[in-house]
Amino acid sequence: MAVTVHLFAALREARGESEIVVALQPDETVAALFERLFPGRPDRDWPAPVMFAVDQAYVDGSHALADGEDVAFIPPLGGGSDDPRVALSHAPLSPRDAEARVTGPTRGAVVTFTGTVRDHFEDKRVVHLEYEAYAPMALLEMAKLCDEVERRWDDASAAIVHRIGRLQVGDAAVVLSVASPHRAAAFEACAWAMNTLKETVPVFKKEVYEDGSVWKAQGAG
Repeated sequence: MAVTVHLFAALREARGESEIVVALQPDETVAALFERLFPGRPDRDWPAPVMFAVDQAYVDGSHALADGEDVAFIPPLGGGSDDPRVALSHAPLSPRDAEARVTGPTRGAVVTFTGTVRDHFEDKRVVHLEYEAYAPMALLEMAKLCDEVERRWDDASAAIVHRIGRLQVGDAAVVLSVASPHRAAAFEACAWAMNTLKETVPVFKKEVYEDGSVWKAQGAG
């Protein structure tokens, strides 16, 4: 029995490959497989533990693996989609494009958050950023966020577009737009969705400095 394992960011760099097929040991859990592949436990010094996904759904470490499953080890989070509300893009992002996905005659308030690349982190000068994503699951999780916004806030609509690849200082990395009948709900929903995106959507950021680089948790910085 074997599973396919997808690796991202620092985990991919540690093994030098992004996808591996691994033979399972008897009754092996996803946490045990992670420890077998990464005996040094790089996550010990990270701000949050590695998350596990099986067949593009989050699972806890006790999940018992089965033959043929698709496994992803997702470092802390600090392509196209059939859902028009969400996208990953190598091209520059336009807040106006995101807003066009959510506006409607009953929605009088539109709140848009645009996260851009700044030129420093603490005392280090940022040269550029590199983003990568577990695309199928990232799109799925972004769509879930839009669904939850529309469930929790009456007549609201949300759209999320995230940039991947190499970004320069000043480039937009993410655009999240929420429209609703009233401004209070639009502000609240936009803030909630952005905070949750940083916790659940598998998009990874590498900060490149003049004297080195580091993979950052999504919620950090």
